[in-house]
Amino acid sequence: DLKANTIYATTGDSYSNPAQDTSDAFIAFDTTSGKHKWSRQMTERDAFNVACTTQYRSNCPDAKGPDFDFGSSAILVDLPEGKRALIAGQKSGMVHALDPDHDGAVLWQRRVGQGSTLGGVQWGMATDDENIYVAVSDIGLQRVAAGTPGGQKSIFGSGELKMDPRAGGGIFALKLATGEIVWHTPHPGCNDRPGCSPAQSAAVTAIPGIVFSGGLDGHLRAYAAKTGEVIWDVDTMQEYQTVNGAPAHGGSLDGPGAVVAGGMLYVNSGYTNFGTMPGNVLLAFSVDGK
Repeated sequence: DLKANTIYATTGDSYSNPAQDTSDAFIAFDTTSGKHKWSRQMTERDAFNVACTTQYRSNCPDAKGPDFDFGSSAILVDLPEGKRALIAGQKSGMVHALDPDHDGAVLWQRRVGQGSTLGGVQWGMATDDENIYVAVSDIGLQRVAAGTPGGQKSIFGSGELKMDPRAGGGIFALKLATGEIVWHTPHPGCNDRPGCSPAQSAAVTAIPGIVFSGGLDGHLRAYAAKTGEVIWDVDTMQEYQTVNGAPAHGGSLDGPGAVVAGGMLYVNSGYTNFGTMPGNVLLAFSVDGK
Protein backbone atom coordinates (compact mmCIF):
# COMPACT_ATOMS: atom_id res chain seq x y z
CA ASP A 1 0.00 0.00 0.00
CA LEU A 2 2.07 2.93 -1.30
CA LYS A 3 -0.41 5.50 -0.02
CA ALA A 4 -0.05 4.34 3.59
CA ASN A 5 3.53 3.03 3.28
CA THR A 6 2.22 -0.32 4.53
CA ILE A 7 2.52 -4.03 3.74
CA TYR A 8 -0.46 -6.22 4.68
CA ALA A 9 -0.39 -9.93 5.47
CA THR A 10 -2.97 -12.48 6.56
CA THR A 11 -2.07 -15.35 8.88
CA GLY A 12 -3.06 -18.93 9.63
CA ASP A 13 -3.73 -20.57 12.96
CA SER A 14 -1.13 -21.24 15.64
CA TYR A 15 0.53 -24.68 15.50
CA SER A 16 1.19 -25.02 19.23
CA ASN A 17 0.06 -23.78 22.63
CA PRO A 18 -0.67 -21.04 23.42
CA ALA A 19 -2.55 -19.65 20.41
CA GLN A 20 -1.17 -16.24 19.49
CA ASP A 21 -3.25 -13.07 19.22
CA THR A 22 -1.84 -12.54 15.72
CA SER A 23 -3.12 -15.88 14.37
CA ASP A 24 -6.11 -15.89 11.95
CA ALA A 25 -5.51 -12.17 11.53
CA PHE A 26 -4.85 -9.24 9.25
CA ILE A 27 -1.46 -7.66 10.07
CA ALA A 28 -0.02 -4.34 8.87
CA PHE A 29 3.72 -3.57 8.75
CA ASP A 30 5.52 -0.30 8.07
CA THR A 31 7.22 -0.63 4.69
CA THR A 32 10.28 1.40 5.70
CA SER A 33 11.04 0.00 9.14
CA GLY A 34 9.23 -3.35 9.07
CA LYS A 35 7.61 -2.51 12.41
CA HIS A 36 4.20 -3.88 13.29
CA LYS A 37 1.58 -1.12 12.86
CA TRP A 38 -1.67 -2.89 13.74
CA SER A 39 -3.38 -6.27 13.61
CA ARG A 40 -6.98 -7.46 13.65
CA GLN A 41 -7.66 -11.03 14.76
CA MET A 42 -10.80 -12.64 13.34
CA THR A 43 -10.77 -15.98 15.25
CA GLU A 44 -9.36 -16.28 18.77
CA ARG A 45 -7.66 -19.30 20.39
CA ASP A 46 -7.20 -21.23 17.15
CA ALA A 47 -4.33 -23.71 17.55
CA PHE A 48 -4.17 -26.75 15.27
CA ASN A 49 -1.76 -28.96 13.33
CA VAL A 50 -1.89 -32.15 11.31
CA ALA A 51 -1.28 -34.30 14.39
CA CYS A 52 -4.86 -33.49 15.43
CA THR A 53 -6.15 -35.55 12.47
CA THR A 54 -4.08 -38.71 13.10
CA GLN A 55 -3.73 -41.34 15.79
CA TYR A 56 -0.46 -39.66 16.91
CA ARG A 57 -2.03 -36.78 18.82
CA SER A 58 0.65 -36.00 21.42
CA ASN A 59 1.67 -32.94 19.36
CA CYS A 60 -1.92 -31.69 18.89
CA PRO A 61 -2.56 -28.39 20.73
CA ASP A 62 -5.19 -28.35 23.46
CA ALA A 63 -7.54 -26.14 21.42
CA LYS A 64 -7.61 -28.63 18.49
CA GLY A 65 -8.75 -26.01 16.03
CA PRO A 66 -11.08 -24.93 14.51
CA ASP A 67 -8.21 -24.47 11.96
CA PHE A 68 -9.65 -21.32 10.37
CA ASP A 69 -6.58 -20.05 8.50
CA PHE A 70 -6.51 -17.25 6.02
CA GLY A 71 -5.19 -19.22 3.05
CA SER A 72 -4.72 -16.30 0.69
CA SER A 73 -3.69 -12.66 0.62
CA ALA A 74 -6.00 -9.76 1.38
CA ILE A 75 -7.08 -7.52 -1.52
CA LEU A 76 -6.82 -3.72 -1.23
CA VAL A 77 -9.65 -1.96 -3.11
CA ASP A 78 -10.87 1.60 -3.66
CA LEU A 79 -14.40 2.54 -2.60
CA PRO A 80 -16.54 5.61 -3.41
CA GLU A 81 -15.73 8.99 -1.84
CA GLY A 82 -12.05 8.21 -1.41
CA LYS A 83 -12.55 5.34 1.04
CA ARG A 84 -10.75 2.04 0.82
CA ALA A 85 -11.15 -1.54 2.04
CA LEU A 86 -8.87 -4.47 2.75
CA ILE A 87 -10.80 -7.69 2.04
CA ALA A 88 -9.94 -11.33 2.72
CA GLY A 89 -11.80 -14.64 2.85
CA GLN A 90 -11.27 -17.12 5.68
CA LYS A 91 -11.65 -20.89 6.08
CA SER A 92 -14.35 -20.06 8.62
CA GLY A 93 -16.64 -19.27 5.68
CA MET A 94 -16.50 -15.53 6.40
CA VAL A 95 -15.38 -12.71 4.14
CA HIS A 96 -14.08 -9.71 6.09
CA ALA A 97 -13.59 -6.13 4.93
CA LEU A 98 -11.42 -3.86 7.10
CA ASP A 99 -10.59 -0.15 6.92
CA PRO A 100 -6.84 0.08 6.22
CA ASP A 101 -6.85 3.80 7.08
CA HIS A 102 -8.32 3.31 10.58
CA ASP A 103 -6.18 0.52 12.06
CA GLY A 104 -8.21 -2.29 10.53
CA ALA A 105 -11.64 -1.29 11.81
CA VAL A 106 -14.26 -3.76 10.54
CA LEU A 107 -16.32 -2.35 7.66
CA TRP A 108 -18.44 -5.42 6.95
CA GLN A 109 -18.48 -9.20 7.25
CA ARG A 110 -20.40 -11.72 5.17
CA ARG A 111 -20.80 -15.46 5.67
CA VAL A 112 -20.60 -17.41 2.40
CA GLY A 113 -19.86 -20.93 3.70
CA GLN A 114 -20.13 -23.18 6.72
CA GLY A 115 -16.37 -23.32 7.27
CA SER A 116 -14.11 -26.19 8.38
CA THR A 117 -10.53 -27.41 8.15
CA LEU A 118 -11.02 -27.72 4.37
CA GLY A 119 -13.95 -25.34 4.14
CA GLY A 120 -14.89 -21.73 3.65
CA VAL A 121 -12.68 -19.63 1.39
CA GLN A 122 -9.45 -21.48 0.61
CA TRP A 123 -7.10 -20.04 -2.02
CA GLY A 124 -8.23 -16.59 -3.04
CA MET A 125 -10.82 -14.23 -4.47
CA ALA A 126 -10.91 -11.72 -7.33
CA THR A 127 -12.34 -8.22 -7.78
CA ASP A 128 -13.40 -5.69 -10.35
CA ASP A 129 -14.52 -2.10 -9.76
CA GLU A 130 -17.85 -3.13 -8.20
CA ASN A 131 -17.71 -6.62 -6.69
CA ILE A 132 -15.54 -9.21 -5.05
CA TYR A 133 -16.00 -12.76 -6.33
CA VAL A 134 -15.77 -15.56 -3.78
CA ALA A 135 -15.78 -19.32 -4.42
CA VAL A 136 -16.69 -21.65 -1.55
CA SER A 137 -14.90 -24.88 -0.64
CA ASP A 138 -16.71 -26.57 2.29
CA ILE A 139 -15.30 -29.94 1.25
CA GLY A 140 -17.00 -32.96 2.77
CA LEU A 141 -14.94 -36.13 3.40
CA GLN A 142 -16.13 -39.65 4.07
CA ARG A 143 -13.95 -42.51 5.34
CA VAL A 144 -14.55 -45.54 3.14
CA ALA A 145 -13.35 -49.11 2.78
CA ALA A 146 -10.36 -49.81 0.54
CA GLY A 147 -11.37 -50.23 -3.08
CA THR A 148 -14.51 -48.05 -2.85
CA PRO A 149 -15.10 -46.29 -6.21
CA GLY A 150 -13.83 -42.75 -5.94
CA GLY A 151 -11.82 -43.45 -2.79
CA GLN A 152 -8.24 -42.25 -2.41
CA LYS A 153 -5.62 -43.35 0.10
CA SER A 154 -5.28 -40.79 2.87
CA ILE A 155 -1.97 -38.91 2.94
CA PHE A 156 -1.88 -39.73 6.68
CA GLY A 157 -1.97 -43.46 6.07
CA SER A 158 -5.28 -43.92 7.92
CA GLY A 159 -7.42 -45.72 5.34
CA GLU A 160 -9.16 -44.19 2.35
CA LEU A 161 -11.14 -40.99 1.94
CA LYS A 162 -13.93 -40.21 -0.50
CA MET A 163 -15.28 -36.78 -1.34
CA ASP A 164 -18.90 -36.15 -0.37
CA PRO A 165 -20.76 -35.40 -3.66
CA ARG A 166 -23.37 -33.33 -1.78
CA ALA A 167 -21.15 -30.99 0.26
CA GLY A 168 -19.63 -27.66 -0.74
CA GLY A 169 -19.31 -25.42 -3.75
CA GLY A 170 -20.90 -22.32 -5.18
CA ILE A 171 -19.67 -18.83 -5.99
CA PHE A 172 -20.78 -15.41 -4.74
CA ALA A 173 -20.50 -11.84 -5.95
CA LEU A 174 -20.42 -9.36 -3.05
CA LYS A 175 -20.54 -5.56 -3.25
CA LEU A 176 -17.16 -4.11 -2.38
CA ALA A 177 -18.58 -1.30 -0.25
CA THR A 178 -21.15 -3.22 1.79
CA GLY A 179 -20.67 -6.98 1.40
CA GLU A 180 -24.23 -7.24 0.08
CA ILE A 181 -24.81 -10.38 -2.01
CA VAL A 182 -25.21 -9.37 -5.66
CA TRP A 183 -25.67 -12.93 -6.87
CA HIS A 184 -24.98 -16.50 -5.81
CA THR A 185 -24.61 -19.42 -8.23
CA PRO A 186 -24.64 -22.88 -6.62
CA HIS A 187 -22.56 -25.72 -8.02
CA PRO A 188 -24.67 -27.72 -10.52
CA GLY A 189 -23.85 -31.07 -8.88
CA CYS A 190 -21.62 -34.06 -9.49
CA ASN A 191 -23.94 -36.36 -11.46
CA ASP A 192 -22.83 -39.41 -9.47
CA ARG A 193 -19.23 -39.30 -10.72
CA PRO A 194 -17.21 -41.46 -8.26
CA GLY A 195 -14.97 -39.36 -6.03
CA CYS A 196 -16.47 -36.09 -7.20
CA SER A 197 -16.89 -33.07 -4.93
CA PRO A 198 -18.78 -29.85 -5.76
CA ALA A 199 -16.28 -27.84 -3.69
CA GLN A 200 -14.79 -24.81 -5.44
CA SER A 201 -11.63 -24.22 -3.44
CA ALA A 202 -9.31 -23.03 -6.21
CA ALA A 203 -8.48 -19.33 -6.49
CA VAL A 204 -10.89 -17.25 -8.57
CA THR A 205 -9.78 -15.32 -11.68
CA ALA A 206 -11.58 -12.26 -13.08
CA ILE A 207 -11.28 -10.41 -16.38
CA PRO A 208 -13.69 -7.69 -17.62
CA GLY A 209 -17.17 -9.21 -17.65
CA ILE A 210 -16.10 -12.77 -16.80
CA VAL A 211 -15.21 -14.70 -13.62
CA PHE A 212 -13.47 -18.10 -13.79
CA SER A 213 -13.75 -20.69 -11.03
CA GLY A 214 -12.33 -24.21 -11.04
CA GLY A 215 -13.80 -27.07 -9.05
CA LEU A 216 -12.69 -30.31 -7.46
CA ASP A 217 -15.03 -31.97 -9.96
CA GLY A 218 -12.50 -31.10 -12.69
CA HIS A 219 -14.66 -28.43 -14.31
CA LEU A 220 -13.54 -24.90 -15.15
CA ARG A 221 -16.52 -22.57 -15.40
CA ALA A 222 -16.87 -19.01 -16.65
CA TYR A 223 -19.55 -16.88 -14.99
CA ALA A 224 -21.05 -13.63 -16.25
CA ALA A 225 -19.80 -10.99 -13.79
CA LYS A 226 -23.13 -9.14 -13.82
CA THR A 227 -25.47 -12.08 -13.28
CA GLY A 228 -23.55 -15.20 -12.23
CA GLU A 229 -24.83 -17.12 -15.24
CA VAL A 230 -22.54 -19.96 -16.35
CA ILE A 231 -21.56 -19.06 -19.91
CA TRP A 232 -18.76 -21.60 -20.47
CA ASP A 233 -18.04 -24.94 -18.84
CA VAL A 234 -15.23 -27.34 -19.71
CA ASP A 235 -14.68 -30.72 -18.09
CA THR A 236 -10.89 -31.09 -17.84
CA MET A 237 -11.08 -34.63 -16.49
CA GLN A 238 -10.23 -36.55 -19.65
CA GLU A 239 -7.28 -37.99 -21.58
CA TYR A 240 -5.20 -35.57 -23.67
CA GLN A 241 -2.88 -35.68 -26.67
CA THR A 242 -0.03 -33.53 -25.38
CA VAL A 243 2.48 -31.38 -27.27
CA ASN A 244 5.40 -33.18 -25.60
CA GLY A 245 3.97 -36.65 -26.15
CA ALA A 246 3.65 -37.52 -22.45
CA PRO A 247 0.51 -39.37 -21.37
CA ALA A 248 -1.79 -36.91 -19.61
CA HIS A 249 -5.11 -36.91 -17.79
CA GLY A 250 -6.97 -34.13 -16.03
CA GLY A 251 -8.29 -34.17 -12.49
CA SER A 252 -9.43 -31.81 -9.74
CA LEU A 253 -8.79 -28.07 -10.07
CA ASP A 254 -7.42 -26.64 -6.82
CA GLY A 255 -4.80 -24.24 -5.52
CA PRO A 256 -3.87 -21.54 -8.07
CA GLY A 257 -6.56 -20.11 -10.31
CA ALA A 258 -6.57 -19.89 -14.09
CA VAL A 259 -4.10 -17.46 -15.70
CA VAL A 260 -5.30 -15.16 -18.50
CA ALA A 261 -2.74 -13.44 -20.74
CA GLY A 262 -2.41 -12.48 -24.41
CA GLY A 263 -5.82 -13.79 -25.38
CA MET A 264 -5.10 -17.18 -23.82
CA LEU A 265 -6.34 -18.94 -20.68
CA TYR A 266 -4.03 -21.41 -18.91
CA VAL A 267 -5.03 -23.83 -16.17
CA ASN A 268 -3.42 -26.89 -14.58
CA SER A 269 -5.67 -29.90 -14.01
CA GLY A 270 -4.97 -32.52 -11.36
CA TYR A 271 -4.63 -32.20 -7.58
CA THR A 272 -4.25 -35.14 -5.20
CA ASN A 273 -4.97 -34.42 -1.54
CA PHE A 274 -7.62 -35.63 0.93
CA GLY A 275 -9.39 -37.68 -1.74
CA THR A 276 -9.23 -35.18 -4.62
CA MET A 277 -8.59 -36.47 -8.14
CA PRO A 278 -5.07 -36.68 -9.60
CA GLY A 279 -3.94 -35.39 -12.96
CA ASN A 280 -0.85 -34.07 -14.73
CA VAL A 281 -1.82 -31.68 -17.48
CA LEU A 282 -1.41 -27.98 -18.27
CA LEU A 283 -4.17 -26.80 -20.60
CA ALA A 284 -4.24 -23.71 -22.84
CA PHE A 285 -7.45 -22.27 -24.30
CA SER A 286 -7.66 -19.51 -26.91
CA VAL A 287 -10.42 -17.00 -27.48
CA ASP A 288 -10.93 -18.09 -31.10
CA GLY A 289 -11.04 -21.79 -30.17
CA LYS A 290 -7.92 -22.78 -32.09
